[in-house]
Amino acid sequence: MAAMALNVNTLKPLGDRVFLKLVAAEDKTAGGILLPDSAKEKPQTGEIVAVGPGKRKDDGSYATVDVAVGDKVLYSKYAGTEVKLGTEDYILIAEKDVLAILA
Repeated sequence: MAAMALNVNTLKPLGDRVFLKLVAAEDKTAGGILLPDSAKEKPQTGEIVAVGPGKRKDDGSYATVDVAVGDKVLYSKYAGTEVKLGTEDYILIAEKDVLAILA
């Protein structure tokens, strides 16, 4: 069986799923205190790198997805499936878990 190398270009989300590149967690507090890895909170923001076609309707057509590739978004804290590709961290989530688009 042949091995396949996964990268962002080979992943296409299905349905209403979106694939996000995670924004790195802050290394220090507003007061300048450095945080160890165990004290860092899981990031809730990311940049969309791939979008599925949308949820399929009863008539067979697809509902449009409200987000697009390149959007920076805020998503639910415990949503999705984390994926590590190379040194980068990504997350695959449903569109309903996207809370806001960041300006």
